[in-house]
Amino acid sequence: MSSQTYTRLRKIQLPFHLYIFHIPISLPIHLTHSVGRKDKCTLISSKMQTPTNVTIKGILGILMASLDEKNKKKVISLGMGDPTTYSCFTTTDLVQDSVIQTLESRKFNGYSPTVGLPQTRKAISEYLSKDLPYKLTADDVYITAGCTQAIEVAISILARPNANILVPKPGFPIYELCAAFRNVEIRHFNLIPENNWEVNLDEVDTLVDHNTVAIVVINPGNPCGNVYSYQHLKKIAESAKKNRVVVIADEVYGHLAFGENPFIPMGVFGSIVPVITLGSLSKRWVVPGWRLGWFVTTDPDGIFKTPKIIERLKKYFDICGGPATFIQAAVPRILEDTNKVFFTRTLGILKQTSDICFNKIKEITCLTCPQKPQGAMAVMVKLNVSLLNDISDDIDFCFKLAKEESVILLPGVTVGLKNWVRVTFAADPPSVEEALERVNSFCQRHSHQQKVQIDLI
Repeated sequence: MSSQTYTRLRKIQLPFHLYIFHIPISLPIHLTHSVGRKDKCTLISSKMQTPTNVTIKGILGILMASLDEKNKKKVISLGMGDPTTYSCFTTTDLVQDSVIQTLESRKFNGYSPTVGLPQTRKAISEYLSKDLPYKLTADDVYITAGCTQAIEVAISILARPNANILVPKPGFPIYELCAAFRNVEIRHFNLIPENNWEVNLDEVDTLVDHNTVAIVVINPGNPCGNVYSYQHLKKIAESAKKNRVVVIADEVYGHLAFGENPFIPMGVFGSIVPVITLGSLSKRWVVPGWRLGWFVTTDPDGIFKTPKIIERLKKYFDICGGPATFIQAAVPRILEDTNKVFFTRTLGILKQTSDICFNKIKEITCLTCPQKPQGAMAVMVKLNVSLLNDISDDIDFCFKLAKEESVILLPGVTVGLKNWVRVTFAADPPSVEEALERVNSFCQRHSHQQKVQIDLI
């Protein structure tokens, strides 16, 4: 599509589906000529490239491998957003009993429909509709193997030749990795640290072109710990409408808000712009290993309900392996009957550990936290390497910290910001406190001031 055509489409306000979905996914056919099997393998391998994107699990695995075995200190990881590592974060008996019940019934040992069990889709639609000004139906919901697969589905469904997607920086690197496998270009827009990590909408306008198909909004924010206000989310929706792009709302941390702003689903603005909502049981119910997620078209105007788009979605889900059938079958009871006391308790612990995290970081001279965490399970902290004697950058900082103090933090470059670190506070309070005291000792030991004192001695 030429830029002139794009301009005309915007002026006459064609329906989104005629613009976003006008080109189907197609794979290049360059091996159809008659060649021998060995030649084909050579051609395939010569064109095959593995994306070089850094992943959170990848870098944390390397950090864990770098730990000094001679160091007797207990390893404390504030790098991975998996609260189940700590005993203070456990799911409820009801959640576990629901899965046991469906498993023991022996009714759910077979395949589920590729889009998910009907009762599971219905339950999720009703759960999400409680916070929306309109009602979703079961047909709006597609069950995925966690939110990560929902991300992969969203990018794959929107992919087309020369497509690009706008992604926040800092953000979640799985978007870049999925896009690399789909040959979709990622364009980063900055979040503003001193303004609750809000989206720089002026920058968004400069990044959009006729090949832009979506903008990603992560709320509550990973890795920043922010929660967007109603007003800011509405501005994002209006910007997306103006720029003729779909919003991908990553709400895997939905409802994990414990600050001034309540959690507002992006789907509230579905009448302004089409929204694809991604979520899961993982964080709110503290069961990340169950891999139960959802891809939902929160779109009251029915833009995603055209026969071609529905067929496209269903065919794509035919090649996806969803979560276990017996876990899907447990979802209706989990969503309907989980006691609010459980959610309140989880939020209380996260509020406590986030306060400890914020206050302890204020005591560390080379670290600055621009905003107190308001939600999710992690916060971004700026690293001033100029105050440290032998630390070159955030990666060097995290590797030396791991080796000397047995504390794991995530280098900021992993999520898009060099010389920052992500600190996860989804841990028990004593562990958060001890870990950051060790970080403080590490920074003091490596400070320029410490070196000057040693030289004077």
